[in-house]
Amino acid sequence: MNFPVKMMPRYCLLLLLILQGSLFAGCKKNPATADPVVELPKLTGSLSTLQVAHPRLLLTDARLQELKTMSTTDDRLKKYASDVIAQADKDIFKSPILHVLVGSDMLDKSRECLLRIYDLAFAYRWTGNEKYLAAAESNLRVVCAFSDWDPPHFLDVAEMTHAVAIGYDWLYNKMDVTLRDQVKSSLILLGLHEGNIAYASSAWWANSVFNWNQVCNSGLLIGALAVAETDPSYAMNILPKALDGLSYALKSYGPDGVWGEGPGYWGYATDYTAYGLAALQSALGNSFGLTGFPGMNLTGYLPIYAAGPTGYVLNFADSGEKAKQGAPHPDMWLAGIYNNNDFSDFVHDQLAASAANAYDVIWYRPYANSMAKRDLDKFFGGSVSLYFSRSSWTDPNALWVGFKAGYNLVNHGHLDLGNFEMDAMGVRWARDLGSDDYSLPDYFSGSTQASPRWTYYRLNSLSHSVPVLGGVSQNVDASSKFIKHAEAIAEPFAVVDFTEAYKQFATSAQRGIKMVSGRTAILIQDEFVLSKTTTIAWGMTTDATIQLLNPKQAELTIGGKKLTALLLSPTTATFSVESALQSAPQMLNTGVSRLMIRTTASVGNVLVAVSLSPQWTTSAIGYSATLAPLSKW
Repeated sequence: MNFPVKMMPRYCLLLLLILQGSLFAGCKKNPATADPVVELPKLTGSLSTLQVAHPRLLLTDARLQELKTMSTTDDRLKKYASDVIAQADKDIFKSPILHVLVGSDMLDKSRECLLRIYDLAFAYRWTGNEKYLAAAESNLRVVCAFSDWDPPHFLDVAEMTHAVAIGYDWLYNKMDVTLRDQVKSSLILLGLHEGNIAYASSAWWANSVFNWNQVCNSGLLIGALAVAETDPSYAMNILPKALDGLSYALKSYGPDGVWGEGPGYWGYATDYTAYGLAALQSALGNSFGLTGFPGMNLTGYLPIYAAGPTGYVLNFADSGEKAKQGAPHPDMWLAGIYNNNDFSDFVHDQLAASAANAYDVIWYRPYANSMAKRDLDKFFGGSVSLYFSRSSWTDPNALWVGFKAGYNLVNHGHLDLGNFEMDAMGVRWARDLGSDDYSLPDYFSGSTQASPRWTYYRLNSLSHSVPVLGGVSQNVDASSKFIKHAEAIAEPFAVVDFTEAYKQFATSAQRGIKMVSGRTAILIQDEFVLSKTTTIAWGMTTDATIQLLNPKQAELTIGGKKLTALLLSPTTATFSVESALQSAPQMLNTGVSRLMIRTTASVGNVLVAVSLSPQWTTSAIGYSATLAPLSKW
């Protein structure tokens, strides 16, 4: 019978899928017990190496036993497992997940289910305590009774498919059989079936180069592998499409591991890179060469260097306000894949002050104390490129600066070429405001200069620590690149050419940032060759209270700590202070200020230079050495 799928009631489709699965598998009686014996399909091709027994996704029983044994002598691992179990104890008492859309999606529900299933199923497998099994089954029963997993916003389907697949696989041998059948049927109907429809209609995310790719392809991949021994047709359809699709996104890590959508989306995309590839390896013993793309072996360094001593990240693109790095659990997986202790040790360092999650245990790698070998300065090349420098890895008050180049039309990008952020004395002095509310009208409309996206303060150039020429934001189609950089020297520096951002005003525009005075201060030096008479507005966004001591000197204060800003050039300019306050529905930015310099309209060569000197001692007066042109750096 071939009924048009869209015309069938969901309960009929569910029944048909159950019957098809039963007919496909085949049954006959066991002569010894008279119980039905399921004859599984013969697996061929890429599925010929499938580990048929459950659990096979990410955490096999063999790996679980290895971890349990290791935990008897490894206190870190023991503590991490205890952290997950403690969270599972809280999850038991949480209210049932509801099929409620927030805005246009229910992604928060899918993510909540994912977190609960990992916690509860792990806690059950680690302890054998039936209360965790019962709670996990209860959550699965609820979400598998949903009418759908919100296919119009396919991230929701992908994450819920991932969640339910892990519950089905990890608890397969202990779950009530009736519930297990329900879970499998819903996994197929609400997840994999929707995935097949999406692939058949050439869903835009399938070959995207950014985060939706990894989330959707990996989520479906995990779901298909969960039921591959009984329903291989889904894996046979999804596996090649997901593998091909993932290759597009994984190229985005090249050449040095930067993720152009910013540190927040690095975490999201790399999480799902890890989930999908780990599932392939554990279920099929093969990651199909997907770990070999340039930059993937280096991307674990990005969260290490992109976070300052305050823990705040270089907050470019649509990262959340005051985003902190925390413990990036993809780094634990990356450490194992590329045999790199730098990655796993960074996770361990972060977990010293926070709770671990299940992934930190699944991909656990013992501590190797590699911090002493970390470089103070780091350059990341690529279409979005970054430069970082710091004075120390062990001093929480250390000086740190992050500096960005790239292209403005990168996914989730802002008009912020040349933006920088700065930490010192345990304070973030120069900051980025981060993303605004995604539900703002036309928030993602930024393909042209006139797009509504660029009217939002947090997304245009007026809120960032970048120059603004002629009172207008940077050109949307502009790219920039580092033309020189130096690491491991007394005064490390980087220089960005961002002429394209200002091409209607200048034939040349460059910004250099250097650590000076024995890595105790920062120099920001901008050089322009203006092709038409125009003004330059130099701005730095800060949470500090700003006091203008004189036209060329400002004192910034946060929590009793102070920083001196000196205006070194041009001689005709002065400091001023502006508020970053905006009106609803945009974020208000209450308490945020802008240290400003506004030049008079001019043409030809213009040099704008500012030094930022934390007041390490009460006698600090600020850096004011003779300036050398960027060409001489």
